[in-house]
Amino acid sequence: MRLLIVGSLNGQLTAASRIAMDKGASVLQADTVDMALKTLRSGKGADLVMIDVLQPISAFIAALEEERIHVPVVACGIATDAKAAVAAIRAGAKEYIPLPPDAEMIAAVLAAVSADSRELVVRDEAMLAVLKLADQVAPSEASILITGESGTGKEVLARYVHRKSSRADKPFVSVNCAAIPENLLESELFGHEKGAFTGAVARRVGKFEEATGGTLLLDEISEMDVRLQAKLLRAIQERVIDRVGGNKPVPVDIRIIATSNRNMMDAVREGHFREDLLYRLNVVNLKIPPLRARPADILALAEHFCRKYAEVNGMPQRPLAADAKRELIAAGWPGNVRELENTIHRAVLLASGIEIGVDAIRSPDGARFDSPASGRTGDAAARAAETAQAMTRALVGRTVADVERELILDTLDHCLGNRTHAAKILGISIRTLRNKLNEYEAEGVDVPEPGTARVAMA
Repeated sequence: MRLLIVGSLNGQLTAASRIAMDKGASVLQADTVDMALKTLRSGKGADLVMIDVLQPISAFIAALEEERIHVPVVACGIATDAKAAVAAIRAGAKEYIPLPPDAEMIAAVLAAVSADSRELVVRDEAMLAVLKLADQVAPSEASILITGESGTGKEVLARYVHRKSSRADKPFVSVNCAAIPENLLESELFGHEKGAFTGAVARRVGKFEEATGGTLLLDEISEMDVRLQAKLLRAIQERVIDRVGGNKPVPVDIRIIATSNRNMMDAVREGHFREDLLYRLNVVNLKIPPLRARPADILALAEHFCRKYAEVNGMPQRPLAADAKRELIAAGWPGNVRELENTIHRAVLLASGIEIGVDAIRSPDGARFDSPASGRTGDAAARAAETAQAMTRALVGRTVADVERELILDTLDHCLGNRTHAAKILGISIRTLRNKLNEYEAEGVDVPEPGTARVAMA
């Protein structure tokens, strides 16, 4: 965990740093927002930023967004400064930590960030075989290609390999090749010099340099443009990169792990992926089976998510009922572990009684899961068509803003007013969600407070 502290934290800088380091974090400090941006551009990187509320948080977060620097920000200030806390959250800070610093609260924030995408729960023999191979190759310097359907846990396995490698104490840096526009991905990977293109306000070190000494994960690499693949091949072969707009090669020392949910040989045959690059990346292939092919993992993961989201939401831990377990095992899980996690998260919020029953497991409309092996493909298709028609009829005559408002507020209800979880489900930033909710409140719309919902939950 790399922590960057911005400002003096009302004189509590030393105490906060000591607490963070006691919890295993490496700490950097910047006196001002400008210094913090220089630190992040330099490639030192950070997994979390703690910023004094007296600093210009809104300008700092705007600068991060403009330069596409993705790092969570939490604000710190004296406990009695409620206005500053509210302003920080509205500016885009994810959390507010009162000062003097509380060791348990800082530990919880650090744990929440570091635990993301790191839990590896394995019981099934099919997945254990993959894990055994991962253990064998992790200490080596070989490039690894991890393949599998969306939601199977490819990044989780990549982080596991990094932790088991000789580079475990160095950075693990991830780049989603599918999420970054083609014209920006080159500078994201290799960095750029000041003035290299419009918006390049200063030299920025790319992910290759940021990961020096550690591991670079190229997530969904099959979506990378063929022209950029040539530059990536050179970087892997020669261990040097060229910043955009630069004229001096920069040496790098990294271990490459790549992931894809596509058949890479098909991509090569179709001309979408370079064969020579595939051979460089695919020294070892870790193929993760879909969740439906590893039934022993389904209940283990479900029980893990039950504990996780009960704790996250401050709710009592409840076991899965027998009928819920049967339904989970019989499901087809086209969305794999990601779908299972979302299902259990919702079930934890909706369940009543001493157990999580099958009604909480099923979708909000009470529909059952369908198993690919159930032989009811035709029935499932018919139900899907009927549902689509019903949804279309329900949407006709309504504005996009009306539909968006209903979706946001319904999701907030399901999350019992928890803004962070609602934003994650909706796929938007917490800042965007808060701005929308402020608009709705200004219009007189009832917006649920944290811990509440507009309607009684089942």
